[in-house]
Amino acid sequence: MRDLVIVFPSSSLITNPHHHHRRRYATAPEHNRKTKYTSSLTKQLPSLSSANHLSNHFPDAVRWTPDGSVEYYADFASKLAEDGRIQDVALIAETLAAESGANAARFASMIDSQLLSKGIALNLRQGKVESVVYTLKRIEKVGIAPLDLVNDDSSVKLMRKQFRAMANSVQVEKAIDLMEILAGFGFKIKDLVDPFDVIKVCVDISNPQLALRYACLLPHTEILLCRIILGFGKKGDMVSVMTAYEACKQILDAPNMYIYRTMIDVCGLCGDYVKSRYIYEDLLKEDIKPNIYVMNSLMNVNSHDLGYTLKVYKNMQKLNVTADMTSYNILLKTCCLAGRVDLAQDIYKEAKRMESSGLLKLDAFTYCTIIKVFADAKMWKMALKVKEDMQSVGVTPNTHTWSSLISACANAGLVEQANHLFEEMLASGCEPNSQCFNILLHACVEACQYDRAFRLFQSWKGSSTKEAFNADDISSKGGISNPNNLNHHGTRSLLKSNSSPYIQASNRFFFKPTTATYNVLLKACGTDYYRGKELMDEMKSLGLAPNQITWSTLIDICGGSGDVEGAVRILRTMHSDGTRPDVVAYTTAIKICAENKSLKLAFSLFEEMRRYQIKPNWVTYNTLLKARSKYGSLLEVRQCLAIYQDMRKAGYKPNDHFLKELIEEWCEGVIQENSQSQNKASDQEGTDFGRPVSLLIEKVASHLQERTSGHLAVDLQGLTKVEARLVVLAVLRMIKEDYTRGDVLKDDLVMILGTCEANTDSGKQEIDVKDVLVKLLKDELSLVVLPAGQRPVLDITQDARCVDDADQNTEHTSEITKSIIGISSPTRRPAILERLMVTKASLHKWLQRKK
Repeated sequence: MRDLVIVFPSSSLITNPHHHHRRRYATAPEHNRKTKYTSSLTKQLPSLSSANHLSNHFPDAVRWTPDGSVEYYADFASKLAEDGRIQDVALIAETLAAESGANAARFASMIDSQLLSKGIALNLRQGKVESVVYTLKRIEKVGIAPLDLVNDDSSVKLMRKQFRAMANSVQVEKAIDLMEILAGFGFKIKDLVDPFDVIKVCVDISNPQLALRYACLLPHTEILLCRIILGFGKKGDMVSVMTAYEACKQILDAPNMYIYRTMIDVCGLCGDYVKSRYIYEDLLKEDIKPNIYVMNSLMNVNSHDLGYTLKVYKNMQKLNVTADMTSYNILLKTCCLAGRVDLAQDIYKEAKRMESSGLLKLDAFTYCTIIKVFADAKMWKMALKVKEDMQSVGVTPNTHTWSSLISACANAGLVEQANHLFEEMLASGCEPNSQCFNILLHACVEACQYDRAFRLFQSWKGSSTKEAFNADDISSKGGISNPNNLNHHGTRSLLKSNSSPYIQASNRFFFKPTTATYNVLLKACGTDYYRGKELMDEMKSLGLAPNQITWSTLIDICGGSGDVEGAVRILRTMHSDGTRPDVVAYTTAIKICAENKSLKLAFSLFEEMRRYQIKPNWVTYNTLLKARSKYGSLLEVRQCLAIYQDMRKAGYKPNDHFLKELIEEWCEGVIQENSQSQNKASDQEGTDFGRPVSLLIEKVASHLQERTSGHLAVDLQGLTKVEARLVVLAVLRMIKEDYTRGDVLKDDLVMILGTCEANTDSGKQEIDVKDVLVKLLKDELSLVVLPAGQRPVLDITQDARCVDDADQNTEHTSEITKSIIGISSPTRRPAILERLMVTKASLHKWLQRKK
């Protein structure tokens, strides 16, 4: 057996393979006694199939003797491990394993495990956790147990530090790769990092597959899977949520109710309540009985839909799933959202009955919810009765309960009662939140007690040096009449007397005004813009940012004094201040412009909000449609008709009758200008009962907004005589306004009536329409009316020149008529339609008449 000689730069060491536990070092200084190697390894070394290749790997330090014993190699590997060369140890082990499995097993049993652990610890201290893990994987193949080498407290602590650093960075994927290897050794992964931290990083980088890989490494996988679903749900990433959900079905052996409950909750977070219903239906199809938690989550997500929630509740009873207190709380919440006070009372009585039977115990949330139901319905006495019920069973009202009680009285306009409840709340030791203060302020403002609101606000601030407003300086309707006349004793001029507890309350409880607080106070300013501006400056000095409600209220204050330009200027300031105006801000400004007859500016603001892709609401549309009490031009009519059609497309229901009256008035202006009767339309109004007004308005809009370039044709088929009259008058008004602007009249006016078959209902209606139109055009407007395509008879008592012009244009009119009804070939026989024609010459003469 040949020796393995290790050559040092300044000395040498010869080791006898038969005495591998004895080491003889050449004389050298103390700091040189550690073995030094000059060769370096790459990150991953190739496996060698021959021992001869080892001499190539250690060219400067080792002379390899192929016939050396396994003990010899084990001793050498131990020395390498002691110096931290654990990858070299793995290389030697792999080489021996490649030559003989028996030699690899003997090598594993003979290597000094303590020195190997020491070398691994050295690498860990140097931050080479990745090298350590991959080395452990390599030496495991030769029979060395990796877990025994890194299971000490020191190594675990070092690994934990490095894995935590990797898991909280972009190296999280590498960390999970390494943990998968360690998990294969039986290493306790949960001791390395906080699992929730790893899941959070995976969610942040939107990698559900990586999160799922990690979750499968740990016990209680289902908890981590729920965490993954919830994490992506809070992020609003439903694609990743569904990826994790589908993976859960494959990973878990049996249905897990916790997973289903979390999935339904996430659907609620993302606003996809329909998907929550699909999940529930899939459970039922697979004959899986949901538990009470799944059912409660489903009802809570769908609480906006009273019908569906009640359906789920009834299905609970069919499935023998016993409702708990949470179930009743959700049902009460659903009734609150739906405004069903009667149903909420029934549920509350049922819950009380079950409490008396010992089956349930009503909690503070139950009482708070039913109080809110009564508060929204302004049933303040019922709300106070519920307070007595909860106190009688020993349930102490919390801040939210008191807030709902104060709100119940405030909504009913009972400021004194709301104040009494607030004092009672303070006396009970319950600390009010900002919402309680804001509700009380709002009650004062709604009751037009503006002075009281400001005095309360100043007293709650609890500083006598603060300026408070005297009640005499504040108008009960217009806000502060003289903002420069301030009362420095306002903090003592409270609701009832100087003995009021508000000063004391401000010392006991810290009142911090919010943006909502100042929004309420702004409403108390009435039309005093300067006081409102002072309040906004004050809230900014406290670090509170004005929101869209703040700006909209300030616009309303400025517009209330008639300052249209100032209101629009505030709207522009919102942009520069970094607050994007919403539909309320624009609608407020439009309303101010409409009230002050600045209609051009109102419509320009409407176009501006559409350019900014801000969707108008019902108030916006209604404000613009009611902005005019009458129409003066075709442009104005077209403008309002465009808004009307846009409103209907947006899903809002306009006031059809109001707009119809305005259009009728505008259309009847044609007759008024000719000094004729103005009551014809109203005389026949009774014949149209039951017909949608919107159809008429749409018909008028179609003729006024679509300009025909070739000929004037009005399709009156299907209209009643009143509707047909109105449409024809609208077209005539359009012709007249176009003529006034200089447009040349080119063609006759053709009106398509229908088949006019007397033996049908529609035919009888068309005959009535024909009679009404002939009477309107000939008798009231003195126009020449002919059956389309026929020559005029000689006894028509009209201007001879008009008749001659009509004769000359008969052939041209026939061609127009053919194009209207779609005749393209003499071999094709079209349906015979009844038409009337007003000649171009007659229209021209009518247009030239003096008003």
